Amino acid sequence: MAAHDPYRVMTVCTGNICRSPMAEVVLRERFDAAGLGDRVQVDSTGISDEEQGRRMDRRAVAVLEAHGYDLAALAGPAGPHRARQVRTSDLAARDLVLPMTVLHARSLHRLEGTRGGVDDGHVRLYRTFDPAAPHVDPDGPDGYRLDIDDPWYGDREDFESCLAQVEAGADGVVAFVEGELRRRAG
Repeated sequence: MAAHDPYRVMTVCTGNICRSPMAEVVLRERFDAAGLGDRVQVDSTGISDEEQGRRMDRRAVAVLEAHGYDLAALAGPAGPHRARQVRTSDLAARDLVLPMTVLHARSLHRLEGTRGGVDDGHVRLYRTFDPAAPHVDPDGPDGYRLDIDDPWYGDREDFESCLAQVEAGADGVVAFVEGELRRRAG
């Protein structure tokens, strides 16, 4: 990638209606606040096709709006956010891929045809950027402790907790990307 090319970040969860679009919204706002909104592109996908075409979960929308996030950033040329399944071409076109769980990371590595560890290459668990996250080996038996909790089966409190986990890692993601942009610029 050339120094002037945008740095591309993708968040990934199961169906692309809760965790990953929430992370997309938070990261877009943080990159904008850091003055990087024009140099970093953020989008989101899901491992599964079960929610294909659906909008973001209404509970996720309500929590984001209650915390002052602007959801207009999710509206692209085709309108509001619509869930989509990750493709191999998506992985190849992204500089940083942020799965929400160890299982998502393993699915991405299988899709990519790589056999590395859970947190290898340009695929990095989102919560590894949270300085307060548990210090465990993502490939070890406690790796699940780095998962961002799935709020789908819960209530508003679960969505609040999910947002808190996403926010806790966001500044670490921004700092990492800032370093990558400096390195790219040489």
